[in-house]
Amino acid sequence: MRVFLRWAGDMLRRFFSTLDWVLCLALGALMVIGLATLKSAGGDGLVMAQGARFAVGMAALWGISRVPILRIRSATPMIYAISMIPLLAVFVLGTGKYGRQWLDLKFFYLQPAELLKVSLPMMVAWYLHKMPLPPRFNTVLVALIIIGVPTGLVMLQPDFGTGVLIAASGVFVLLLAGLPWWWVGLGVGGVAAVAPVAWFWLLRPYQKDRIMMFLDPEMDALGAGWNIIQSKIAIGSGGFDGKGWGEGSQSHLNFIPEQTTDFAFSVLSEEFGWIGVATVLALYLVVIGRCLWIASQSRDSYSRLLAGATGLAFFVYVLVNGGMISGLLPVVGVPMPLISYGGTSAVSLLAGFGLVMAVRSHNPVHGGYG
Repeated sequence: MRVFLRWAGDMLRRFFSTLDWVLCLALGALMVIGLATLKSAGGDGLVMAQGARFAVGMAALWGISRVPILRIRSATPMIYAISMIPLLAVFVLGTGKYGRQWLDLKFFYLQPAELLKVSLPMMVAWYLHKMPLPPRFNTVLVALIIIGVPTGLVMLQPDFGTGVLIAASGVFVLLLAGLPWWWVGLGVGGVAAVAPVAWFWLLRPYQKDRIMMFLDPEMDALGAGWNIIQSKIAIGSGGFDGKGWGEGSQSHLNFIPEQTTDFAFSVLSEEFGWIGVATVLALYLVVIGRCLWIASQSRDSYSRLLAGATGLAFFVYVLVNGGMISGLLPVVGVPMPLISYGGTSAVSLLAGFGLVMAVRSHNPVHGGYG
């Protein structure tokens, strides 16, 4: 019996040896909180569906974490190319509320843009790892093309919010590679110069409405401004310790729109209050900090850039949704990571953390396991 237990223990250690338990515990806690929020906002059906997606995502995380990072690096161009195929297919076969953002695969809906949140920073890191760093002018231009092509395709769907997040994930790789700050200033200036063109010729009417409502939601309080006004009421009414799980009046009386997706964090804020919000934000900081720590300990540039960009991109996902539901940013349809309902988003996010764990377990790091 003792021999069997020792053998079983060895097998379990080998099975889970590639997982980073700090990340796993923080991600697991976030998923539990997300399921509790969905239970209150949408019922058992959503919890079962999201739980199944989390299971798929965790399986992907575990599987990816076991692949040597050098093998992942070698396969990166192929992964990037494969992820572009459904992104192109969506223009022919896609469906969506405001455009073509989804592929109906009968047994589930796939949002191809979410795949690029993983494959794009991989591709930029792969390209830069072969180049002298900090990157030179020509290197930056090629990297911007790698970033710009999928970003442009996503914005043409149109899905402006996801397009911005995809671009940010690639730009973070450049910043971590030592991109000179004058490039950043040039980029900000370019965006400011293009903004009027985008407003008059590129943005759809509903996108303009979102920006106008961000500036003054009271101008159409019962129409386009309803979402953000009700979200702010929910956040404010939660107080310090919230109204209690399942007791949120804004959500249960259906005042909060999209309460299981874009505004799920508003439901959490109302029911769990400041304590719940602070707990979730602390868990997010653990995830981000762990990714950055793993990046700082990695010896090769591909691993360092990929792990660091994953952590910083995750920070932006949280920042954008948090700003969106509190009226600090326009509503752009970005979910709160692991809290909002969403299949492709959850699976791709967890797969990205699988890459970080592959960096951690297969790439020699400074200072041991830490």
